[in-house]
Amino acid sequence: MDKAAKSANKEAEQIIDWGKAHGIETCFDRAEKIKPCPIGASGACCKVCHMGPCRLVGKNAEEEARGVCGATLPTVAARNFLRMIAAGTAAHSDHARGMAFTLLAVATGQAKDFKITDVRKLYRVAGYLNIEFEGREVNAVAKDVAEKLIEDFGRQRGEINYLKRAPKKTQERWRKWGIIPRGIDREVCETMHRTHIGVDHDPDHLLTQGLRTALADGWAGSMISTDVTDILFGTPQPVKAEASFGIFKKDEVNLVVHGHEPLLAETIVDVVSEPEMTAYAKSKGAKGINLAGMCCTANEVLMRHGIPTAGGFTNQELGIMTGLIDALTVDVQCIMPAIADLSKKFHTKVITTSEKAKIQGAMHIEFDEHRAKEIAREIIKIAIDNFQNRKAYGEHITEKFPVIAGFSHEYIEYMQGGKWRASFRPLNDAIIAGRIRGVVGLAGCDNPRVPSTGLHRFLATELIKHDVLIVSTGCGAAACGTAGYLTPEMALENAGPGLREVCEAIGIPPILHLGACVDNSRILTIASAMAEEGGLSDEIGGMPAVGIAPEWMSEKAIAIGCYFAASGVPVIFGGESPVEASKEVTRILTEVWFERFKGALHFEPDPEKILEMALDYIDKAREALKLKKYEPGKFGAERVLMDMAARREIERAAKPHIGIY
Repeated sequence: MDKAAKSANKEAEQIIDWGKAHGIETCFDRAEKIKPCPIGASGACCKVCHMGPCRLVGKNAEEEARGVCGATLPTVAARNFLRMIAAGTAAHSDHARGMAFTLLAVATGQAKDFKITDVRKLYRVAGYLNIEFEGREVNAVAKDVAEKLIEDFGRQRGEINYLKRAPKKTQERWRKWGIIPRGIDREVCETMHRTHIGVDHDPDHLLTQGLRTALADGWAGSMISTDVTDILFGTPQPVKAEASFGIFKKDEVNLVVHGHEPLLAETIVDVVSEPEMTAYAKSKGAKGINLAGMCCTANEVLMRHGIPTAGGFTNQELGIMTGLIDALTVDVQCIMPAIADLSKKFHTKVITTSEKAKIQGAMHIEFDEHRAKEIAREIIKIAIDNFQNRKAYGEHITEKFPVIAGFSHEYIEYMQGGKWRASFRPLNDAIIAGRIRGVVGLAGCDNPRVPSTGLHRFLATELIKHDVLIVSTGCGAAACGTAGYLTPEMALENAGPGLREVCEAIGIPPILHLGACVDNSRILTIASAMAEEGGLSDEIGGMPAVGIAPEWMSEKAIAIGCYFAASGVPVIFGGESPVEASKEVTRILTEVWFERFKGALHFEPDPEKILEMALDYIDKAREALKLKKYEPGKFGAERVLMDMAARREIERAAKPHIGIY
């Protein structure tokens, strides 16, 4: 990995170099120019009242430093960290709230441009919620499901609805330590109250509330969003697409959807191919309309429709700098306000679409699910009209890579045994036998303060080389996609012998793209299903599994890392620690959390050490579970791995008239 490069993606680096030659500033330049405040970066600055900000520094700051009110350094670091968790949870869960209310609007006939696409997933969710669905009208079931899910936001007492989806032993740990969420909004509100001046000053007590708030994200907000999106637009199954800047077409209108909420993007997918839209594009001199995605909205439409992706967070400015994007729609989260000014140097129309988010200098067309198609057509026409305004200015890229995405919980279950024998037993058996050493969730943002996407790429190649199966989401998945890593051929070329054998037998890549950042909830349900299947740990904690966010930058990433740690997964974040100033807070996140929940949260800037830590956690978990010691190429006895053709033959013999899920 070239540490002098701004991006590990050579196509991105090409655009960055072009921009530098033309005097165009990007996030990479600003990251070089603006150095992080070392006091704030380490968690030693308190800004929660106007007696400060107080900087708790000095040789013995941990023991002696005090703010004006008397707050200690561990208290300040814990409060700062807790507020990050609250913000991240609020972001994911506000997204989920919108999805739940859209489901309700569809069920009651108020959002006529949407429909229930996956009835089977609706019934599955109804089962989790103890809602009767047999013999009932689909929209009636959907209404009950939506209302039950909406309860999770405002509930004041009791427990979140999806708690029962976790293994019983995991639930017992949560109850023992008092971290079961009551309601999403209540936990976020209480967190903000506790971190106000003069309230909670015990670092452990503060961080325990942080875990409860994070669990409200993972096991409610994010999980609700994943399930509702599947119900409305379909549960993903493997689909082939393309990634990188070469997806943009010189002779077609290029419309890019960027952000996190899938409602508008899905509507654009629906109407962009209408004959009227195509004819209008041709009347303006274009051969057609090329729809593409960026960031997590890209992942949503990639997973379900094979819409190509231009990559993750750090690629948004670079996409505009190709000079080929006619319109870029944005909604919420991870949108750089710099794109509005940058677009003026080109011809791109930047269109904000959420009532929650506007950018000075951008056009605003507010999305309303009650007239979704009307708004989608308006946006498409703006992109078409702008096609004629393209300039011969920009760095055009032709390189692109094939991508296989669409690995939902349901499909991973199906691919291991087919419709009638679906289970997680083959995966468990492969881990028990040592063919698969363990599993890593490789997620999180990409960051311009390191060679962007480089840490994802390094860890992805090294982990699969060591027979570690990777499940990936969000910008981490985008980083793998734009590197060409999301294909079955990747296993043949790079994976260790055991992982390669499993991938060949099932017909999958060694890195499974699970969706957007809210779809980290799929990893939780997969881990729960593996525990339920038996043979490994009877809870999520203790499994040979690790979470890694090597280039994280957002508060959402902190919330995600904490809900995995609370669920029993050791998590390693790249970069310097936001609580580094306090040894006590660091001890709580690592040692105390591991003792209580079998999960922990580490921060490590060295990618070689991240790899070493992850493999060490996996090997120690295998040893504690008394599994066969991992030895490359040496496997224990296990079930015969059947390929997809053999499983389909079994299905045809059993039920020749039934199709697959």
